Amino acid sequence: MDYDTGFSKSSHIISEDIITKILVQKCCYKPRNILLFGFGQGAMAAIAAAISQGSELGGIVSIGGPLADSLRNDSGTVVKNDTPLIVLGGSSGTLITQSALTLMKQRFRTLEYIKWPRQGDGMPGNRDEMLPIMRFFARRLQSMAGVPEGSVEIG
Repeated sequence: MDYDTGFSKSSHIISEDIITKILVQKCCYKPRNILLFGFGQGAMAAIAAAISQGSELGGIVSIGGPLADSLRNDSGTVVKNDTPLIVLGGSSGTLITQSALTLMKQRFRTLEYIKWPRQGDGMPGNRDEMLPIMRFFARRLQSMAGVPEGSVEIG
């Protein structure tokens, strides 16, 4: 089965129609406060949308979703995306291979990879598999834990 069906239409809808027109322009969210979460093809679409977005988003959680072949850049000259990416997958029977990680590292400035000690790329099945995702969310959602009361964000 071919998981990469091309993501130009879906990435345009996610990036332009949902993120830019609705969340940023209409609802006044900052792109930095928008996170995308996807499993398999949904993760591939989220990655494609972040690349086409242009501005830094809050982050992407990709479970078993590599970079789409249509987004490969074989020319060697590419601007790395500033959106942080966490990629999670099984230790065997996974779409997250070493070559897939290498391609994602070429497109994203910040990439964290978590290899689960199980076969396949299913959804998190226990606390240990979910914890890295929760930590990523906490870092990216600007947790206020430990910040003194009355502090002001600059910038």
